[in-house]
Amino acid sequence: MFLSVKLVTSVLVLLKLRSLLATETESDYILSDYKDHPCNRHCEDNSLPRLCKYTWLLENYYVMSKACHDCPFNQTHCYLPHCVSADGVMRGIKTANRILPGPRVEVCEGDTIEVTVMNAMEVSEGTSIHWHGIHQRGTPFMDGVAMLTQCPIPAHAKFTYRFTANNPGTHFWHAHAGVQRADGLFGSLVIRRPPSREPQYLLYDYDLTDHVIIVNDWLAEMTVNRFAAHHHDSGDNKPELMLINGRGQYREFRDSNGTSLFTPRATFTVKPGKRYRFRIINAGILNCPIQFSVDSHTMTMIASDGHSFAPYTVDMFNIFSGERYDFVLYADKEENLRNYWIRVKGLADCNVKSANQTAILKYEGAPDDLPPESPLEPAPGGKLLNLWNAKRSQNKADITQMSSVEADDDILTSKPNKTFYLAMDFYKIDNPRFNNPTYYPLSSVLKSQMLYTPQINHISTLLPPVPPLSQYDDVSKDIYCNAETLQEHCDTKWCGCVHLYQVDLNDIVELVVIDEGLPYDANHPMHLHGYSFRVIGIDRINSTTTLEGVKAMDARGELNRTKTKAPLKDSVTVPDGGYTIVRFKADNPGIWFFHCHIEFHAEIGMGLFFQVGNKSQFPKPPKNFPKCGDFLNDESDDTEEVTVTQTVKCTSGCSDVVPWSALVLLVALSITFKMGINI
Repeated sequence: MFLSVKLVTSVLVLLKLRSLLATETESDYILSDYKDHPCNRHCEDNSLPRLCKYTWLLENYYVMSKACHDCPFNQTHCYLPHCVSADGVMRGIKTANRILPGPRVEVCEGDTIEVTVMNAMEVSEGTSIHWHGIHQRGTPFMDGVAMLTQCPIPAHAKFTYRFTANNPGTHFWHAHAGVQRADGLFGSLVIRRPPSREPQYLLYDYDLTDHVIIVNDWLAEMTVNRFAAHHHDSGDNKPELMLINGRGQYREFRDSNGTSLFTPRATFTVKPGKRYRFRIINAGILNCPIQFSVDSHTMTMIASDGHSFAPYTVDMFNIFSGERYDFVLYADKEENLRNYWIRVKGLADCNVKSANQTAILKYEGAPDDLPPESPLEPAPGGKLLNLWNAKRSQNKADITQMSSVEADDDILTSKPNKTFYLAMDFYKIDNPRFNNPTYYPLSSVLKSQMLYTPQINHISTLLPPVPPLSQYDDVSKDIYCNAETLQEHCDTKWCGCVHLYQVDLNDIVELVVIDEGLPYDANHPMHLHGYSFRVIGIDRINSTTTLEGVKAMDARGELNRTKTKAPLKDSVTVPDGGYTIVRFKADNPGIWFFHCHIEFHAEIGMGLFFQVGNKSQFPKPPKNFPKCGDFLNDESDDTEEVTVTQTVKCTSGCSDVVPWSALVLLVALSITFKMGINI
């Protein structure tokens, strides 16, 4: 009897250990989209905050996998669990819980969000998750920037993010390691408030989970393939596809009768006579501003990046990568009920291959027919908000013309403690990562293979070998630089470092960000982690400009600066050949990323870091926070080190080698030591 009890106890202990050590079990594949999570509720005054837990399994996955069965021939199969139908183009993707977009997070202000991320991606790929728009005050280690705020989550490992939902509004989450966001690792994050604290509450009747919309440009292949082809050869970087909430129509299927079929579009239902708050997120990846419109309906814009502004009614608006916009749509078509197209049209590089998509605004009670207009018709003209490389005019408004509902603060009323002029562009230099100056410099390759390097102040930022936020003392200060400390001619040669500026805690910081406009008519949507900033100026000066020219204009008082009610954002475009001016108060200690939100630009160095405060002012990392870094095996063994200094000078067609005499000596010495012979 004693042995049986002891055996059972041992088995139970082993099973418990197995469950603790396991990183991936059958239960991990019971995946949820969390649409009905208990934290997704009506927010009320004086209610207790909740702990909102989520578990995500990150995997390499596939569009139109076997989980889709007979989709699109049986349209209901396109909605089966684990079926990602997208636009029908079969390709590898990366998913959280096998859905696209990934699991939604919807909570109330003050709740605690806890997400356990399990990395089940093959090929030992590390990852991290950034909570875009969340300031992480007191929890900078949860910001989720691989090699800045944390080590990447290794394959087969788990990492739990835990932070307070302090800043309400429309936000989103996405992978912040490599180009994983571009392959599907993104989803919505909405923090709502009680009606008494929501300044725009009286403008709408409904604020529904089903009216959160993510738009994004999309590729027909894994992004790393396109990235490698574009940077190392003549592959293009032009998206051909677009998705709305992970759905769309592009690939044509034909049934046995020859009838054309497509995967289903996204649909958004409204009741006639009601007003709805829509929340739009651009999770885009390339140089692809997206123009959003709804046929026969205007939109009353009320917020951007989680901050409200005075209502402004438009016919359409542009949204850049990383931005979020909230609008109210009045479903006023109460007679002759029918459905209407929601249109998203790609601009800039998306226009090259006509990347666009449609969804359906479905009126409750209307027939299930498609809208009578062609889905390929251009978006209607009219009043536009948020310009792409254009100057404001009567029917074209930029973001600085929106009036914040939040009171003016010292960001607007005080003189900045520090002002940084940051000039951006694509520069014709031999970036050694992509153009070896000896074997294939820019001057020797085909025009189609020329890669101009996107930089800020002629510097490519490099990620450090260890995360400086959590391993501050492990980072050599020699790897940091900025335009003021570099003693190089970086306008003629490639310069790269951990691009960093240090500011004091509570400084008012002004950034004058300039796009010099050469050689492309592009744009750069810039995102700041850890803060919202006041957008106090934006203008396109000409098709091109210069850092020196903008500085001279500023010295003459010619740059437009809003004096009051400047809107608050965390992501904003910089017009080509122009400038954008933002200000923030550096009251959130940590190390924060400021970067272009175009995936290909950020990945090769178009960004920089702001260190706010000194190490002693940083919050302490969580207990047992993971560490990582270089390993240089410098331990000596029993073999005496033999250094050979003589080499043969390499000429064309060969490589440097050790001479035969030295090799013979090295082998002889090795044998001698092993035999214990004294010499």
